[in-house]
Amino acid sequence: MPKLYTKSGDDGTTGLLFGGRISKSDPRTEAYGMIDQAVSAMGLARAFSNNDRVKEILIKVQKDLFSVGSELATDVSNRHHLKTHIGVVTSEMVSNLEKFIDEIHGQIKLPTAFIIPGGSPASAALDLARSTLRTSERRAVTLDEVGKLGNPEVLRYLNRMSDLIFILARFEDKDMPYELTKEN
Repeated sequence: MPKLYTKSGDDGTTGLLFGGRISKSDPRTEAYGMIDQAVSAMGLARAFSNNDRVKEILIKVQKDLFSVGSELATDVSNRHHLKTHIGVVTSEMVSNLEKFIDEIHGQIKLPTAFIIPGGSPASAALDLARSTLRTSERRAVTLDEVGKLGNPEVLRYLNRMSDLIFILARFEDKDMPYELTKEN
């Protein structure tokens, strides 16, 4: 069995999908690293959630986020490999997020003030995932501004994904006797 560690990152660099190495401090590494964190926080939320629909949506988007992370971890010059081997983020994926948002939004009333995370373990984990996705989105914007993103659907997807995670967190707490808001 091969060893888990390769030592190739000991110099502060990491390998990209389909070739190339970059610094571990590169915005690209930060962008896909934040995706990894968000997927983990969603897994925590799924473990805490008692709502089958929330769990179903989360597992679907966790899987989709692997495509997002793959796009962020691939140099634009190698993007053609993604289309063949892994898949890319599409406008249909963005539309699916919008359908989930509309479905869940139709079942709750959103508070009118800022929400203090921590109403329940599941919503707290979702809020952590949402804020992590916003960081990934900011790093993806940086990549886009310097011509290293390659697919504008990634930005749209990340923006919509954080909206979905926000609404799922509110849905998790919809039956609570009070909302934790700035006004309370």
